[in-house]
Amino acid sequence: MRGAHGAMLRDHGPRVRTEAGFTLLEVLVALTILAVAVVSLIQLSSQSLHLVKASSDYQEAVLVADRLVADTQINGETLDSGQEGLFRWERRVAIVPLPDELKSKQTVPGQEDPKLFSVTIDVYWGANKVIELATLRTPTTAPVPTSQGTPAGGTQPGTQTPTPTRNPGSGGTPVTQPGGMPPGGLGR
Repeated sequence: MRGAHGAMLRDHGPRVRTEAGFTLLEVLVALTILAVAVVSLIQLSSQSLHLVKASSDYQEAVLVADRLVADTQINGETLDSGQEGLFRWERRVAIVPLPDELKSKQTVPGQEDPKLFSVTIDVYWGANKVIELATLRTPTTAPVPTSQGTPAGGTQPGTQTPTPTRNPGSGGTPVTQPGGMPPGGLGR
């Protein structure tokens, strides 16, 4: 073969690449893949932080509701509300009709059927986020003392009523030991 100036050109067969490296197209494809991976990781991290915040708010709302249920004193049907930090709450106490199985079969003078109340706590926060905690409770009252000073029905089995004893060094002031024991035990 002859070139433009008449010089003889030799065909050396297929060209062998002597320089090592990447073509521009390979570099662009690698950068595109890397960019997609980095953007995906940033989005996952952002979502993770959002979920951690939502979980923290939810857990705090449950703690507020649980504390409100524990602090509820049953005195009849009530409705009250309040605000605690970012959380708005509403507490409803309503009487629940007793099932026939729990009602007394015979009437006892001066004793009424037990009452059952539902306690519902709603806690609101953020944009339309709410949790509801509901439970059933009975009113708690202190035992009614009888004319002899002991609770109605006496003491529980296996317990002893403390008995006052005279302390000889205190001018006859009664001293009460748990279990009715005199000071110093049984040996005196």
